[in-house]
Amino acid sequence: MALDDKKQPIVVKKIIKKGGHHGGAWKIAFADFATAMMAFFLLLWILGFTDDTQKAAISEFFQNPSAFLGASPTPAFEAGTGTSPSLIDFEGAIDMAPEQMAELDAETIEELAEQQEKERLEALMQALEEAIERSQALEPFKDQLLLDITPEGLRIQIVDKENRPMFDLGSAQLRGYSTAILQELGGLINQVPNKISITGHTDARPFLRPNYSNWELSSDRANAARRALVSGGMDEAKIGRVVGLASTVLFDKANPENPINRRISIIVMTRETEAAIQKESEAAVYELRD
Repeated sequence: MALDDKKQPIVVKKIIKKGGHHGGAWKIAFADFATAMMAFFLLLWILGFTDDTQKAAISEFFQNPSAFLGASPTPAFEAGTGTSPSLIDFEGAIDMAPEQMAELDAETIEELAEQQEKERLEALMQALEEAIERSQALEPFKDQLLLDITPEGLRIQIVDKENRPMFDLGSAQLRGYSTAILQELGGLINQVPNKISITGHTDARPFLRPNYSNWELSSDRANAARRALVSGGMDEAKIGRVVGLASTVLFDKANPENPINRRISIIVMTRETEAAIQKESEAAVYELRD
């Protein structure tokens, strides 16, 4: 072999095969567009066959999907934080697609909604009980926090103790630890869509101040509790009613002057209770207009 042949350069040719004129990317874009249009027309079809009650249920599904998709409660509460983004996952609620709900009659949807609400309140009660046990901020006061479910909804009562009152005597100024309790509760309550009512109660001891009675005191204390709940992360729009009942509804009827009668009652209301309050308000406005 000649010396010149060994020095001859070797040329490597690479052949790149190309697709069509514009490639295949347009197919993916067109498929996405077709899928979106199909979903849009499916939505229009569903809305065309639903009444107002069913539309309201579908609307709630999209506004609060965690209340419909079953999951195990996973309370996660840190003392002093006031809120927890994944505190309550509602278990055993309605678990079906919107198109399935559209096939149900109004009575069935109402029954499912009531069942969902009951489970929601029970989940909140369980989360509150576990939070009280775990929280260093609430642990010293757990004997002052009373939870139960009533026909009106989940009731949370914060009662006075002889040596640990929520307020100074005859005052609507919250003690520091009382503010901390309410702020913690505010973040927890904000996890559910239900509105709340706040009621202030006093014992039967007469309040000796000119033009200021237990009626004014109980109302002022209820409003102080409202402000603390809101400062703890609760949406102010969730408040449906704030009232003071003085000593008309005693916790300990046998002993009207028992400190336990001095309390703040917070009710996470059912839809039925909320509707009744709204009806009362509308009736009062109607009477004023007449």
